[in-house]
Amino acid sequence: MPEFGLLGRSLRHSFSQTYFSQKFDNLGLTDHHYELFELASMDELPALLTQHPGLKGLNVTIPYKEQVWPFLHEVAPSAARVGAINVIEFREDGQLIGHNTDYLGFRDSLRTFLPKGGLPDARALILGSGGASKAVEVALRELGIGYWVVSRNPLGSGLTYQDLTPHLLQEHQLIINTTPLGTAPNIEECPPISYEALTPQHYLYDLIYNPAETEFMKRGAAAGAQTKNGFEMLCLQAEAAWKIWNQ
Repeated sequence: MPEFGLLGRSLRHSFSQTYFSQKFDNLGLTDHHYELFELASMDELPALLTQHPGLKGLNVTIPYKEQVWPFLHEVAPSAARVGAINVIEFREDGQLIGHNTDYLGFRDSLRTFLPKGGLPDARALILGSGGASKAVEVALRELGIGYWVVSRNPLGSGLTYQDLTPHLLQEHQLIINTTPLGTAPNIEECPPISYEALTPQHYLYDLIYNPAETEFMKRGAAAGAQTKNGFEMLCLQAEAAWKIWNQ
């Protein structure tokens, strides 16, 4: 019985299980199953693999995208570039290969969001410096879009929110929220930027998908900016994972 699943610590609101269970149903794959594996620590992984010999693929979510690394036999270039793993491929010879499809999902979703031909000479602000930020950075580099990373604490080559003057915001048409600010149930929260400085020339992308319109997006839309949430990115990264598991 082919089995797939998600590794994480708290998985009550799993997108992956709903997505893949529906996918299996649509494809008539009645013998396929997708399980949630909540691990208190990554050290529980070897026992989990022994207990589930039918595993064909795993997704990985926080806080294990980096901690899973030592348990793998090989890391694909996508994961090496991002520095995080969100997909594990199970090869027939027993080898476990780590991949990153987060950056692919964001890259391809961003392409559909920006106007055809892109934004000439556009620069981006990446709000947040966590794991999701790394995937966004790799995608922007592939697309040839320059960027600054913005965080609460000063980074060596980054910016803080205090640095974001209205003039600086106007110079960066693309603003990407990679922080959890605004995620349900704390839907009133949003990154602390000067939303009144935004214009109809701005594009705001929020990696959050619950709620469908975050406070970050609402305030951007009120200023005339284009907005998009992270649902399409999630679907695209899931499809990329499915391709890896079936290659």
